[in-house]
Amino acid sequence: MSKKKIEGITNIAVSGFKSLANECAIDIRPLTILAGANSSGKSSIMQPLLMLKQTLEAPYDPGPLLIEGPSVQFTSAEQFLSTLTGEERADRFQIGIESRGINSSFSTTTTFRKMPNGIELVEMTAERKSSTLPSHRFTLYPEMPPEKIKMLAEEDSMLKDSREDLDIVGRSRCFLHLESQDRHKVVNFTHDLAFNVVNIIHVPGLRGNPERLYKLTSTGPRYLGTFENYVASIIHSWQETTAEHLDTLANALHTLGLTGRVGTKKIGDARIELQVGRLPDDRTDETDMVSIADVGFGVSQVLPILVALIVAEPGRLVYLEQPEMHLHPRAQVALAQVLANAAKRGVRVVAETHSSLLLLAIQTLVAEGELSPELVKLHWFTRSDNGATEIYSADLDEAGAYGDWPEDFDRVDLKAQSRYLDAVDRIAFGNKGAS
Repeated sequence: MSKKKIEGITNIAVSGFKSLANECAIDIRPLTILAGANSSGKSSIMQPLLMLKQTLEAPYDPGPLLIEGPSVQFTSAEQFLSTLTGEERADRFQIGIESRGINSSFSTTTTFRKMPNGIELVEMTAERKSSTLPSHRFTLYPEMPPEKIKMLAEEDSMLKDSREDLDIVGRSRCFLHLESQDRHKVVNFTHDLAFNVVNIIHVPGLRGNPERLYKLTSTGPRYLGTFENYVASIIHSWQETTAEHLDTLANALHTLGLTGRVGTKKIGDARIELQVGRLPDDRTDETDMVSIADVGFGVSQVLPILVALIVAEPGRLVYLEQPEMHLHPRAQVALAQVLANAAKRGVRVVAETHSSLLLLAIQTLVAEGELSPELVKLHWFTRSDNGATEIYSADLDEAGAYGDWPEDFDRVDLKAQSRYLDAVDRIAFGNKGAS
């Protein structure tokens, strides 16, 4: 990956959301691993970001926050506002995002509150840091008095030419901006940040059953909603125009030991059939191709993962929930190389996983010199006695080691093996005693 910093989301901070009662933050590296026990808060750190995404990409203005959409589904704020043992339910939550470019960074912390008539955007604190302009931190809120807006504009060098016109705080979906009463002047601080949020590729854990026919969709570059809906059309587009990407996909599937070839057949003007090679090592033009519905679940579940990593350009955040789902242990190990290849291109991969083999394979790539430890960040999620999430973060060293986490996969594996061996020893000892 180029040494220069590539623009993208680099930090997420959440508070007041489900088990993230106190502020929890994670750095986003090109390869970011979220690990921990079930219901420890791994999905919760990403769900507010996905709610912002579905709010920004809705075909209508859903208000400050769309809580029921394609990526996240809630019907009431009570379902996600924090409540811990012995404490009352919170009435608000915050989501903070940092986005960095080559010479600057911009971050916002937005506060949302539950009101009788729905979700309200309370305030937005923003901070801009630049190597060419003075840094500036400011807070906007609805009904902000004009005199305070004028004062803010006086302090910000980027607003000096507009300060006489700006006197109202307006709303851009889930963010705030400044404008004049006649909207002749609008200053939107969050345009680039909003672009990075909408640009997120989300591959959910529940990716659906393989189908005989898939609906024809757009092939990007924007992927509204969840990504699995676009996979068949993207592969068909590659088959028609970009053989290199199709070869990359076939090579990845072969590396995982799933199939040697993938292709499509257009059915009418609205449907596509996805086909894969019946045998994992058959990669010729005469390969016996069958519908994806006629092979194991592993292929259909990993295809959205592989296609997302191929289409993502540097700086784009790809959020993968349980990428190892339905994969044989050998394929889980091979998947680490696919994730590493995307990270080395500058894609920001966030993988939520329960696979000890995937984590070990990533460590091995670092130890072998195939993946720079600077590109990797590990976050381990645990729950305290009162139910609050705590996050322990670690960097890998050159040997791929990450130190002592509160609990790790290897310890669970060792306990399971030790328990089995103890049971075998008891059987053996019992048989000797009986004889």
